[in-house]
Amino acid sequence: MNIAVIGTGYVGLVSGVCFSEIGNQVICVDNNEEKVQMLNEGIVPIYEPGLKELMISNMQAGKLSFTSNIGEAIHQSDIVFIAVGTPSLPNGEANLSYVEQVAMEIGTHLESYKIIVTKSTVPVGTNDRIRDLIRSISSQPFDVASVPEFLREGSAIKDTLNPDRIVIGTSSDRAIQTLKKLHRPLTSNLIITDIRSAEMIKYASNAFLATKISFINEISNICEKVGADVTRVAEGMGYDKRIGSAFLKAGIGYGGSCFPKDTQALIQIAGMVDYDFRLLKSVVQVNQDQRMQVIYKLEEALGSLAGKTIAIWGLAFKPDTDDVRDAPAIDIVQHLIDAGASVRAYDPIATANFRKEIDIASISWEDSPLHAAQDADALCVLTEWKEFAQVDLTTLAQTMKEPVMIDGRNVYSAEQIQASAFHYYSVGRPGLVKVEGKAPAII
Repeated sequence: MNIAVIGTGYVGLVSGVCFSEIGNQVICVDNNEEKVQMLNEGIVPIYEPGLKELMISNMQAGKLSFTSNIGEAIHQSDIVFIAVGTPSLPNGEANLSYVEQVAMEIGTHLESYKIIVTKSTVPVGTNDRIRDLIRSISSQPFDVASVPEFLREGSAIKDTLNPDRIVIGTSSDRAIQTLKKLHRPLTSNLIITDIRSAEMIKYASNAFLATKISFINEISNICEKVGADVTRVAEGMGYDKRIGSAFLKAGIGYGGSCFPKDTQALIQIAGMVDYDFRLLKSVVQVNQDQRMQVIYKLEEALGSLAGKTIAIWGLAFKPDTDDVRDAPAIDIVQHLIDAGASVRAYDPIATANFRKEIDIASISWEDSPLHAAQDADALCVLTEWKEFAQVDLTTLAQTMKEPVMIDGRNVYSAEQIQASAFHYYSVGRPGLVKVEGKAPAII
């Protein structure tokens, strides 16, 4: 099929590349001329494992191209995907200005029947708004559909080419048949529904996953107080088929471009229909509070943070991505600076993006984990990059001024820590504080 994907952000670029990979002719559109030039040169502006290689191979095969000419892309395509950003407004609502602008441009360039598919995450009723905007400009025939994305950063290619399900929301039989044909090579699990339900499925899914994360983090805080191990608790819960093991990993909370934005947007959607979504408000609050657990444990270990040097391992909100949007590290590093500490930070991929958020003299940007830990009073592990688990803990402890570790992602096992010199604080597990001449004390 001939496809146009408008927007070359995370969702648009991955979707366009993967649609070309399964045999379609794809034109990706962006209004940023410099970005389009980079993409046509094979330069990927985001970090996603496997994306660059897949993009270049499909460009070389003549199935994938990039342009800033939206009219040309629409003219050559049968299906037009809208994949532009819907960032949060100050009140938490989704900003639909980019979606509405694209809808009006589609209406301006429409010259024959097209299927207009929204892949951006949008509030319920947005596709009706898109339809009305296009109709106000064009008399050409078209159908509107909602096909939300469920990809995860760091495994986006796999998630797109091997999805759990594809949700197709539309009232048009013609659009249903075309979109089923397009997506059938990806999965046979095609869920056909009305547009508003499709829009809601995306928000409800992300809200539920965020709820699981905040729930296990609350359980982890109780585990610390009663001496239980949250990793074993989560394991025992996960074997229950009604619960499942996914998203039951305790840590310092979720971040990224989806969960924070989508939970706030759903709270606002509920408020607009006079419903107080108290559960989801608590999920958001728990997530925000969980980040501060790192600070509380640092203060317990060091006392005042003023004048202390704190090593930070991991700045991205999760491993295998350079995305720092709403990353827990932002709040934690800012609090450390405000408390008078100096920070030595390292991330294998995300440092450049993080420096766009916070870049002040009291932060030194290091090129390796051990350089970051050099002469530090404490180390905070904020992202579970694989290379951190491979660092020799004996060498690490000797590198630091004080062997104090706050493991915000439970990277290390009890056996590893017991064989080391570290005073160790984890999330929801018994910690180890070693006092000279005495056995390790569980905290």
